[in-house]
Amino acid sequence: MKKYKCIIFDCDGVLVDSETLGNQVMVDMANEHGANIDIAYAMENFKGSFLKDCISQVETIIQKTLPESFEKEYRKRTFDVFKMGLKPVDGIKEVLQKLEIPFCVASSGPKEKIKWNLEITGLIDFFNNNIFSCYDIGKWKPSPAIFLHAATTMGFLPDECLVIEDSVIGVTAAKNGGFDVFGFAMHNEDENFAKTATKQFYHMDELLSMIKLS
Repeated sequence: MKKYKCIIFDCDGVLVDSETLGNQVMVDMANEHGANIDIAYAMENFKGSFLKDCISQVETIIQKTLPESFEKEYRKRTFDVFKMGLKPVDGIKEVLQKLEIPFCVASSGPKEKIKWNLEITGLIDFFNNNIFSCYDIGKWKPSPAIFLHAATTMGFLPDECLVIEDSVIGVTAAKNGGFDVFGFAMHNEDENFAKTATKQFYHMDELLSMIKLS
């Protein structure tokens, strides 16, 4: 029976309930430039992606280059939306309080954004300095680099760690690095997500027992 020594959490959609909020901002801004997409499209195509990749996808849809100010404006709008409505994923605080092994967060977002999201949702004190960003290493999912970086810094091998992810891109990145990965499917019904993840779950109150049984 496998016993994990470290848990690596994604941030958006796993620790903080930000995917719908952030993707709605992207939808609104993309549609201002003629994209004509909806939140269902965004959740299927943008979820878990690097922001510049999302911007590139929008540019492909509208067949023109977005203004250089688009990313800055997106950051500003999401900041305003998150400040008003961002909450921790239901049940995650109880999971973090009860975990008896080391854990960290590894995310595609800039480190300051990760920290701010954790601060506004009251989760920052659980992580100390164990916060890892793709921006720090210049590599993004589905590359496994961020998870390998987090595991190495935490002092563990990939097969000693469990990754918790909520997107196909994130699950694929973890599997590419040799990690077991539990897929949090609260906002994900993609059949590839279930097929790729080591295990799948829908509520955070399931997670601790799943870890103990693995």
